[in-house]
Amino acid sequence: MSRKLFTVGPVNVEQDVLRSMAKPMITHRCKEYKQLHGGIVEKIRKALDTDMEVFLVSGSATVLLEGAIRNGATRRTLGITNGSFGNRLIECARLNDKEVEAINVPWGRPMQPKHIEGRVGRGVEAVHWVSNESSTGVLSDSVALAEEVRRQKPDALTIVDAVTSAFAVDLEIGRMDPDALVFGTQKALALPPGLAIALVSDRMVAKASKVPARGFYTDFLKLKKNADEDYALTTPPVSLMYALDFQLDRILAEGMPARYRRHDEMAKAVEKWADRRMSGLFPEKGFRSKTIGVINRGKLDFEPFHTALKAKGYEISGGYGDVKETTFRIGHMGDATVRGVKDLLDAMDGILEGMK
Repeated sequence: MSRKLFTVGPVNVEQDVLRSMAKPMITHRCKEYKQLHGGIVEKIRKALDTDMEVFLVSGSATVLLEGAIRNGATRRTLGITNGSFGNRLIECARLNDKEVEAINVPWGRPMQPKHIEGRVGRGVEAVHWVSNESSTGVLSDSVALAEEVRRQKPDALTIVDAVTSAFAVDLEIGRMDPDALVFGTQKALALPPGLAIALVSDRMVAKASKVPARGFYTDFLKLKKNADEDYALTTPPVSLMYALDFQLDRILAEGMPARYRRHDEMAKAVEKWADRRMSGLFPEKGFRSKTIGVINRGKLDFEPFHTALKAKGYEISGGYGDVKETTFRIGHMGDATVRGVKDLLDAMDGILEGMK
């Protein structure tokens, strides 16, 4: 049975977007591919108001997060975390033989400059965190964090997981000035999974030239050499790139301010429902995600509730990590609309009434 996805990812993909993938295949070394690749890069830059390098790599966003760690630090990093995916980024660094000092912020609370005061020491080469923590629904102020890192150590790099925030929240990339900001196609871009995207600074590329053992697949020097010619290092998912090109045109036609407002309105609708029907949202007020509502489920038996919701043609997400048993999650990102979210919430109301 086909279901409308209000999950944390992959998210719902509209039919016209799926149809855009059904074009004849081309090789990734031909002139047509070069035009496709170059056009995508320029549209990403325009949408996000940046002139940073744009790397496109087959895989989930994790592949470029790992790449940023490998290219951005020889030995030591500082990892800030307030949830499962911040923990994963720290694990990623450690598995790549980096010494990581972890700063653990309570789940449901935002990461703030005060948490890293005096912690960006002389040996720290890079600081990494998740801008919008998917397990808890907390949106931290990445601009403030990046500014605090630079205040303490101007040459420390910043690596930001923007998987569930890019293209849904105005991250003020110019002010943040990250060295690697990473996201993927299957979240707020509302595309199938399979392509990782990173905005990369000149500082990161310069650092990579001094880091040994960068590997091959995400060697930023190799990626830049190919990106300079509008080519991919290895075979890209061409059909998915057709869809990305199509979707970027739709996004630019909507306009980024309108897109950000729509995500804010969807988040407010879910927050209002959670206060009315559940035990409210899990994260601290004032730092709540615009793309994911993490809801305290109280006494709700989630599995039969979700089964009934699926029967009505909708799918949401269960809790994750340390709050798996006490929360559930509604993803409202990408091409989701305020009307669509309200229809979902109405269906959920009906199920709750029937469960009394």
